[in-house]
Amino acid sequence: MTPDQRAVRDRFAAVPERLATAARAAPPGPPTPGDWPPPDVVRHLIAVEEEVWHVRLRALIDEDEPRWPWVEPDRWLGAPNASLDELLAVYADRRAATVAMLDELDGAGWEKTGLHEIYGRLDAAGLMRKALTHDDEHIESFGR
Repeated sequence: MTPDQRAVRDRFAAVPERLATAARAAPPGPPTPGDWPPPDVVRHLIAVEEEVWHVRLRALIDEDEPRWPWVEPDRWLGAPNASLDELLAVYADRRAATVAMLDELDGAGWEKTGLHEIYGRLDAAGLMRKALTHDDEHIESFGR
C-alpha cells in the first residue's frame, strides 16, 4: 500500500467517529425543511455502505474491469426502533467491513480499476475518495 493509499484507507476508517460526533451534536430534527434528521442520515449511510461500497469493492476484488452504475440508496430499513447510538454502531460495523475489504487488497488490487457511469475510471483509492466526499457532505449537513 502506498502512502497515499494508506492515507485514504485511514481517513475512510475514521469516518464512523467523525459521524458519531457530528450526529450526536446536531439538533434532533432536520436542519432545514426537506433535509433528514441525524438518524435518517445515518440510516442512509448504512444503506450506501451495504448497497454501494460493499458491492463495488467486492466487484473490484472479484472481477476484471467492473462497471458500476449510479446508485443512490434511500435509508436502511433495518431495526426500525433503533436509537441514534444503535444506528451509529450499525454504521461503524458496516464501515469496518468495508475497511476489511480494503485491507484484502494487495498492491495490484489497489491498482485495479472499474468504470463508473458518471465518474469514469476509478481505482480503489479513487472509489474511496468518492465515498469520502459523500460522507463529508452528510457530516457537514449536520452543521447547517
